[in-house]
Amino acid sequence: MVDTQTVIGDLILKNPVLVASGTFGYGDDCKDVVNINQLGGIVTKSLSLKPRDGNPPPRIVETASGMLNSIGLANIGVRKFIVEKLPYLRTTQTKIIANIAASTIEEYCIVLSMLDEEEGIDGYEINVSCPNVKEGGLSFGTSCEMTAEITRRLRTLTKKTLIIKLTPNVTHISEFARAVADAGADAVSVINTLVGMAVDIRIRKPKLSTVTGGLSGPAIKPIALAKVYEVAQSVNIPVIGIGGIMTAEDAIEFLLVGASAVQIGTANFIDPAASVNVADGIVRYCEQNKIESVRSIVGTLQASKELSVVRSWQ
Repeated sequence: MVDTQTVIGDLILKNPVLVASGTFGYGDDCKDVVNINQLGGIVTKSLSLKPRDGNPPPRIVETASGMLNSIGLANIGVRKFIVEKLPYLRTTQTKIIANIAASTIEEYCIVLSMLDEEEGIDGYEINVSCPNVKEGGLSFGTSCEMTAEITRRLRTLTKKTLIIKLTPNVTHISEFARAVADAGADAVSVINTLVGMAVDIRIRKPKLSTVTGGLSGPAIKPIALAKVYEVAQSVNIPVIGIGGIMTAEDAIEFLLVGASAVQIGTANFIDPAASVNVADGIVRYCEQNKIESVRSIVGTLQASKELSVVRSWQ
């Protein structure tokens, strides 16, 4: 038997595999095609104070080894989530992490406070890093001071696990990780999507209505790995690795470079059971290598510090 238990703040996950926000709906969308009780946790689609229609189409474009999205944080709003989605989530046997998005610090505080009054929410992931909304989003995530201030304000409002989702669209992501750790975050999610674009050469127009969007999928995995490694070297709080994870082998790479857990995103659009398959594959890897606990491999990458690119971000 392999011990797959994973600890993130006050959360005890049955395994280190979660589904990423925006790729698995609110948790009830895929209940008929995958056993979600086998997941370490579900990160909900982003929730804002009021419903959001999101950006106009076209807002999804397939790219080489990935996809661009410009959904614009479309969601049903926190009140409708509490009434229509949360009752089902309370019946599941996995951890529920509510992802929160907002246009102002006050909105973040209101949404979290509303959710904190409800049973069935185990923690929060704060989206300060969406690259395809006009208000908030990336403007928060690229300001170290603003990101830290959001963290401090929210920390006073809840005792539940608080995770800050960081953008890779900055020079030194480790500076942001240290800032939110100092401000009281229990963990960080690394990374959100990268800014990208695609062009239709036939009509000489961008393929997305918003011109640019967020790039995800296997194409960003090398960047995500480097960012997770950078952050894990810089803070003592858990890092949740995200970015192009399609297989158990991909997930294990993230664990080796320092991620305590991983989130599966784009792969869910191809196979809703991808996250369960990844979790099973991690167990097989441990069994084959006589590893008793998944936690024992976290951060065990054998890298020479003298030759490591870690120097470039110090």
